[in-house]
Amino acid sequence: QVQLQESGGGSAQAGGSLRLSCVSSGYIDSAYCMGWFRQAPGQEREGVAVIDSGGGTTYADSVKGRFTISRDVAKNTVYLQMNSLKPEDTAMYYCAADLYGVSGCGTSCSGGYCPFGQWGQGTQVTVSS
Repeated sequence: QVQLQESGGGSAQAGGSLRLSCVSSGYIDSAYCMGWFRQAPGQEREGVAVIDSGGGTTYADSVKGRFTISRDVAKNTVYLQMNSLKPEDTAMYYCAADLYGVSGCGTSCSGGYCPFGQWGQGTQVTVSS
């Protein structure tokens, strides 16, 4: 029913910036929570940042002070502004939606499982040292 499409990934130098976008086919403020997650090769998927239906945000410790999640409800779009990029930020980044509140709108994932029901296809971010 709900489809998510990420864009904005690519290559950046350490210390640089990228902005990811996630366009939803549905009205994003009808979702309980929207979020960004990432997975590097050989590693488990982890939460990066989430935003709830009221605009409240939560960040993983590894990105606090560097990344910002935001939304434009008129455009049905969620953004992830990534500043001060580090090589360890290299990963496939996924946009996800929790339509009904199963996740509780947090960044925690258990064993690489993040309890969001709708997922985009991902966009690759590569940061060079």
